[in-house]
Amino acid sequence: MKHLVLMIMVFVSGTMLGQNLNGFDSNGKRHGKWKKNFEGTQVVRYEGEFSHGKEIGLFKFYKSIKGKAVLTATRQFNNNDDLAEVKFFASDGRVISEGLMRGKLYIGPWKYYHNKSNQLMTLEHYNNKGELEGDKFIYYNNGQIAEQSFYKANKLDGEALWYTEEGVLIKKYHYVMGELHGEAKFYDKAGVLVAEGVYRKDRKHGVWKYYEDGKLKEEKDFTVKSKNPYKKK
Repeated sequence: MKHLVLMIMVFVSGTMLGQNLNGFDSNGKRHGKWKKNFEGTQVVRYEGEFSHGKEIGLFKFYKSIKGKAVLTATRQFNNNDDLAEVKFFASDGRVISEGLMRGKLYIGPWKYYHNKSNQLMTLEHYNNKGELEGDKFIYYNNGQIAEQSFYKANKLDGEALWYTEEGVLIKKYHYVMGELHGEAKFYDKAGVLVAEGVYRKDRKHGVWKYYEDGKLKEEKDFTVKSKNPYKKK
């Protein structure tokens, strides 16, 4: 008899627990704790909590590896706005990238890390439209800046710099809304100038100078000369 009562209690508690999951409020909006599995399996796909249709607290997302749920992302929702603190994970639990999201849009600063490392690889910034806006840095494994650039409305704009792993400047470009436009300089690994010139709308323009051992070796003129419409063919 005791065993029968125990079995009934387990069944009832399990039924109540199931009823507490994946519920809706009187308006048909998701409410309370939710948990979904990959279709046709017992492997959890995501779990979290809703308050009258709005995500609250921590949501966890998984991928299925050999029939097991492996954490792939988390979203920590804020009651004061529509932003969520998001983290993406490797299979070993290491953070791959992290930042803020509004829906599917990246917002504000985002950090990306080197493979199998906690060392920062990329730092970039997004505006409220989810577009790249502001400084972007790419780092070597030793923490030294590899590339430094600036974006406006998802396009490279302004000065862009490239460095060696020892911090020596090797390349300098200037962009205007996604196009190479302005001064460009190239250096060897010792920081000695090897070439310089100007770009205009993604093309070399005017006189470019080339150096060897720090001395001018050659000049090339990339000025596009307009054709004379009166010239006989």
